[in-house]
Amino acid sequence: MKISVVGVGYVGLVTGTCFAEFGNEVICLDNDKDKIQGLNNGIIPIYEPGLEEMVKRNRSAGRLRFTTDPSVAVRDSSVIFIAVGTPSDDTGSANMEFVYQVAEDIGRLMDSYKVIVTKSTVPVGTGKEIRRIIKENQKKDIPFDIVSNPEFLREGSAIEDFMRPDRVVIGSDSEKAISIMKELYSPLYLIETPFVITNVETAEMIKYASNAFLATKISFINEMANICELVGADVHQVAKAMGLDGRISPKFLHPGPGFGGSCFPKDTKAIAKIAESRGYRFRIVEAVIEVNENQPIRVFEKIKRGLQSVKGKRIGVLGLTFKPNTDDIRESPSIKIIKMLLKEGASICAYDPAGMEVSKREVPEIEYAPNIYEVARGSDALVIATEWNEFRFLDWDRLKGLLRSPVVFDLKNIYEPEKMRKKGFIYYCIGRGYEHPRETR
Repeated sequence: MKISVVGVGYVGLVTGTCFAEFGNEVICLDNDKDKIQGLNNGIIPIYEPGLEEMVKRNRSAGRLRFTTDPSVAVRDSSVIFIAVGTPSDDTGSANMEFVYQVAEDIGRLMDSYKVIVTKSTVPVGTGKEIRRIIKENQKKDIPFDIVSNPEFLREGSAIEDFMRPDRVVIGSDSEKAISIMKELYSPLYLIETPFVITNVETAEMIKYASNAFLATKISFINEMANICELVGADVHQVAKAMGLDGRISPKFLHPGPGFGGSCFPKDTKAIAKIAESRGYRFRIVEAVIEVNENQPIRVFEKIKRGLQSVKGKRIGVLGLTFKPNTDDIRESPSIKIIKMLLKEGASICAYDPAGMEVSKREVPEIEYAPNIYEVARGSDALVIATEWNEFRFLDWDRLKGLLRSPVVFDLKNIYEPEKMRKKGFIYYCIGRGYEHPRETR
């Protein structure tokens, strides 16, 4: 099948490449000339495990092309995926400018029947608006169908999520379009992937509902962790016991400095605004947003309290991205905490396996170290902010000799408090009982 993907960001590039891997002819379109030129020269603009090799393989096979010419993408494809960004605007609503511009271009350039598919996370009702815009911009009446096919890709494991998804959601009122989409996803029938077939509005809502619920689980366990610190309970044991209940599951019950990235912060705000626009308050999600905004502040206060003052202190930070296996620092709790520490007069030395080049543009005033141990050298404390695998088996004897003070703030609870304290560290974590590490050394 010949398809095009408009928007070569994270979702668009993964989607286009994986469809090419299925054997389709794919054109990826973006108006960023530098990005397209880079991709045509084999330069991948994002860090995602396995993606670079897959892009090269499908380009070599002639199944994957990159262009800035919308006429080529529209006219040479029977299915067009819209995968452009929908960032939050000043009010927290989704900014639909890029989606609607793509719809105008499709309407203006299409010369035969097309299936127009929204991959971008969009407010309920967007499908109807896209239909209206396309019809208004058509030079003559050409039939087309609208489909909502939301993505559920996790950064760091996006290829696996595409190739072995929990479900595929297809929303349309056209049997023809649904049939075409089923054919496009037919390789997934072999692994018995569940398909949810519904109308456009329901499919649009499914994505928001899924992300809002996962964000709720994260904020809930962070609140539980905060209470555990006050009463002397261990949030790890609490979360483990909760997760053994099949109705709850252990996923996303991991306390930390809050959620970040391109999806959860944006989508929780957007669903709250969708409700507000209909005269309803989504109070649970409003609380989720508030908890998440407060969590990095609470962690910053923990660091300041543990060091008594951060002014003039050198603090080493391990992890800059919002999660491991990505270079994405958007809404990263680590970056938020770093900025608060800088404002209070601390100096920062940081290391991240993938996110440093991006971070240098966001916080150029901090020092970037070539490895973990140079971060620790001469630092008054070490902060573990992202759970990269290489941070899970650190040489603590070596680190203790490099640190000016043996103080560790483990914001992802990678290590065991008692083991760390037996090694002679003043160890702080999230939600694992009363915190008096200076008294228990």
